[in-house]
Amino acid sequence: MSEQPRDEFDDFDEIVDAETDRDPDLAVIEAGSRTLRAQAGHPQADAVPARPADPAVDQALREVENELATRWGETKLDPSVQRIAALMDVLGEPQRAYPSIHITGTNGKTSTARMIEALLAAFDLRTGRYTSPHVQSITERISLDGGPVSAERFIETYQDVKPYVELVDAQQEYRLSFFEVLTAMAYAAFADAPVDVAVVEVGMGGTWDATNVIDGSVAVVTPISLDHTDRLGTTPGEIAGEKSGVIKQDATVILAQQPVDAAQVLLKKAVEVDATVAREGMEFGIVSREVAVGGQLLTLRGLGGEYEELFLPLYGAHQAHNAAVALAAVEAFFGIGAQHSRTLDLDTVRRAFASVASPGRLEVVRKSPTVILDAAHNPAGAAATADGVSESFGFSRLIGVVATSAEKDVRGLLEAFEPLFAEIVVTSNSTHRAMDADALAAIAVEVFGDERVVVEPRLDDAIEAAITLAEEEGEFGGAGVLVTGSVFTVGEARLLLKKG
Repeated sequence: MSEQPRDEFDDFDEIVDAETDRDPDLAVIEAGSRTLRAQAGHPQADAVPARPADPAVDQALREVENELATRWGETKLDPSVQRIAALMDVLGEPQRAYPSIHITGTNGKTSTARMIEALLAAFDLRTGRYTSPHVQSITERISLDGGPVSAERFIETYQDVKPYVELVDAQQEYRLSFFEVLTAMAYAAFADAPVDVAVVEVGMGGTWDATNVIDGSVAVVTPISLDHTDRLGTTPGEIAGEKSGVIKQDATVILAQQPVDAAQVLLKKAVEVDATVAREGMEFGIVSREVAVGGQLLTLRGLGGEYEELFLPLYGAHQAHNAAVALAAVEAFFGIGAQHSRTLDLDTVRRAFASVASPGRLEVVRKSPTVILDAAHNPAGAAATADGVSESFGFSRLIGVVATSAEKDVRGLLEAFEPLFAEIVVTSNSTHRAMDADALAAIAVEVFGDERVVVEPRLDDAIEAAITLAEEEGEFGGAGVLVTGSVFTVGEARLLLKKG
């Protein structure tokens, strides 16, 4: 028998003994997690996965995708957690097997989730992350140890829950939706791993979102703005009412900067459930930030004190705010600001932030000319992206490639980009939700003027046209291309440009 397993478990006691300045229970959790990680090998690289190389696995994954596609899509909703709660019950409540950090808001949820995940992993906790939508592969939505689950594991998890899904389908008025089944798969995969903590992003809203069968000990609310107004409300305050459903009894709530009416609603809910609140700009926030090569350099004030010289390899002030929120959330998870008056280990925090990646968020995928992908899909997100590009890239001329979903505030998004784009190439992605390129062009002409708008119905042709326009300035002209408007657009562009 190999000596390696015995040596790993001998290390367990040494790890616990070394954690003399931490909470004893946390020390044991971390030691157990580190032992499991040593047995499992190195975590997966945090990348957007391509299709499986094995034809049999690829076919099996396509069959799962096709079965999921027969269910209600993510835009068709029956606002209730009744079905997902029934499924959790027959699965044995897997979502209760680990503590959770629950993230809602309008913009910045996925980037914040990735930062929280990186911080927790740096402190040797085994993480599960559930986010949506995906950029290229459905497997991205469920991550373990910082990387998407393998296609094989995704298929296996689906087969494991499928009989229970069919059982609940037969008992309910409506079958479980695509998002409900994926949520159950994530919670089951996290329990099976097992993870030390789950980082969970809501799909839409909060109160009736399928993810809201967890009791997150930390609830995070990223900035709220107008999006999904037909379902969530027409003001930030109304939307905050739906999103406040993630705030649970005795939880800690980490609030990003919010519109006044949204903040009032969220604070009222926190009082009702005896939750502790930490507000950006009050209990935590950004002390300083400066643009650096490949990202930005930050000093953040956390719940326990200041963290200096944190390099974040992401662009834009909005990502600095996301980093402040993520740091406060992890501090709260570790009891800092409540039970403990100290900071997290600075070198560990630095290492975590330096490792963060957020595909499709001001992501440079090509040089000469520079091509950037960003998943902005509403006016607030577009404004943040425009500011980030202006601050971090010295383009003399920028060409936009835009394809949006039909139900979005397209005019507001285009108006946010109008000062940034010299010209815009309007197009369409391949999803059923995509706005027709000619319909998008009609709005773009009203915003940009006819002479600045180019129409290319196919995304590949649109990207090629934009690159050609950018190259007209010559090698040293400083022109670039920004592909944006939808997560789906960015995902397809990534494939076309052979990224990941």
